[in-house]
Amino acid sequence: MTSEDLGTASPVKTGDAVPPPAPDAPADRAGGGVDKGAPDDREARRAARRSRRYQRDARWSPYAFISPFFVFFAAFGLFPLLYTGWASLHKVSLHTPTQMEWVGLRNYSRLLEDDFFWQALRNTFTIGVVSTVPQLLMALALAHMLNYRLRGSMFFRVVMLTPYATSVAAATLVFAMLYGRDYGMINWALGSVGIDHVDWENGTWTSQFAISTIVIWRWTGYNALIYLAAMQAVPDDLYESASLDGASRWQQFLHVTIPSLRPTILFTVVVSTIGATQLFGEPLLFGGTQTGGASHQYQTLGLYMYEQGWFNFHLGRASAIAWTMFLILIVIGLLNWLVARRLQKSD
Repeated sequence: MTSEDLGTASPVKTGDAVPPPAPDAPADRAGGGVDKGAPDDREARRAARRSRRYQRDARWSPYAFISPFFVFFAAFGLFPLLYTGWASLHKVSLHTPTQMEWVGLRNYSRLLEDDFFWQALRNTFTIGVVSTVPQLLMALALAHMLNYRLRGSMFFRVVMLTPYATSVAAATLVFAMLYGRDYGMINWALGSVGIDHVDWENGTWTSQFAISTIVIWRWTGYNALIYLAAMQAVPDDLYESASLDGASRWQQFLHVTIPSLRPTILFTVVVSTIGATQLFGEPLLFGGTQTGGASHQYQTLGLYMYEQGWFNFHLGRASAIAWTMFLILIVIGLLNWLVARRLQKSD
């Protein structure tokens, strides 16, 4: 046989058996191609679905975490606020709160004509000033003393926070006994130095002073810790430079500490003013009456609203007082914003 015969494949005759494919040969697709990418395609689709789920989770999970706050705020904050605003435009009785008679702005105009409203507003302003100014000054002084290294400084910080943790009912009842006319400890101390007994509850200025002392006692330590935290954030380089320039501790306090604490001081002033505007528990428990004394001498806006709504049964008028207090707080917030902008420009 020649070499040409060896290199030429012999034709397969009809009827000859065709050898089967190898066992490890891949199966053909319907179109004739080999299905090598099927597992890869499934993995790619799974990865794409996982990526989409991750993107949705990263985008919406923060909203889900904070949604309980907004749900509770809408139920217990926003809805009562809107409902109170709507009720302030109606004549509503506590006995029949579902029956409303439209009166427009009549409840607000009656407030402007009511002498008790203006007296409550003056009392709120007076008690707010008498309680806020000494409170913040004392808090600033205490924070300045605690800012230096003292023995048992942690103990003093806890002691200052204790009045804030005391309930308003317990604190007010104790102070009411201290300011008692016949058997109060304060009148006993005054009598020991030859001063006649003072009728703290029935006097105008004396009752407002007594209520202010309760507020001062409860909130001075709280504000002192706020000031202390702000003082500890002041760089030590400023104090070292002032000390090298020959500044005393008092001069360092005036020219270094106070300018550094201006935003914090402004914050505490606004918060204390808001708290004074909403003052309710102390004057109510001090005399045990919603009128704030026999001649309304220490009735605040909160007490006046309480009297109109829950004793005179005028829910519409009480709602108008609540919204008036809300508008006062908005004005305070705007003043805070204007002062903060001026401070930023001056810096």
